[in-house]
Amino acid sequence: MAELATINPLYTLSGFVVGLLVGLTGVGGGSLMTPLLVLLFGIHPSIAVGTDLLYAAVTKSVGTAVHGANRSVEWRVVGRLAAGSAPTTIATGLLLYWLGAGGDGSHRLMSFVLGIAVLITAALLLGRSWILAYFGSRLSPGGPRHAGGLTILTGAVLGVLVTLSSVGAGALGVTALFLLYPRMPIARIVGSDIAHAVPLTLLAGAMHWLIGSVDWHLLLSLLTGSIPGIIVGSMLAVRVPDRVIRPMLACVLLLVGGRLVF
Repeated sequence: MAELATINPLYTLSGFVVGLLVGLTGVGGGSLMTPLLVLLFGIHPSIAVGTDLLYAAVTKSVGTAVHGANRSVEWRVVGRLAAGSAPTTIATGLLLYWLGAGGDGSHRLMSFVLGIAVLITAALLLGRSWILAYFGSRLSPGGPRHAGGLTILTGAVLGVLVTLSSVGAGALGVTALFLLYPRMPIARIVGSDIAHAVPLTLLAGAMHWLIGSVDWHLLLSLLTGSIPGIIVGSMLAVRVPDRVIRPMLACVLLLVGGRLVF
């Protein structure tokens, strides 16, 4: 009963909506949840990022199970991404520990990085078709070996960005996979990106837990809503096109990112 008393229905509702979007598009976890916690609920950026990372790890574990059951995960790609993200996640977490994540300086830094990451996410959502058309032919001729190296590099970039802001694993990861594996079905790209986000956010969240920037009561409230949300979203992902959802999500992120930066 004590645990139930700690559940905030507003946090739970937020978790459900974000979980639904993550299941549908692979995007919207950190890019929506963390700014929501900072701007709407007034939570310190370091606490918002650390809590959101563990929230994402549990939520996307459920999404991975659903996508795995639908055979929409390319595990070889997941392994390549993780090979790049694991070392940079640890290194960035150690840097945050050394700087001290709870100070005023880190507050400004993480808010700024979070805003930039959200704006990048919005730009990628809006400009994905153009990006794929412009860069796709330039990346694909390198073959599997070329794609493998770039996939590891993508994972390394995600490790830094996600540990600092909890944002990037969705839009950046999905866009990179579209470019590197143009023949892979959309549902498999989304499923692979969600599957890689599990070890990435779990490791980054563990680093934040060591720093002390995790609110466990907040985490419980978010998970109460996000788990059913991502189950529904993941089941609908293979049936619902994202051409309507993506522009709407991008517009929201543009507003949120601008608010955080300016």
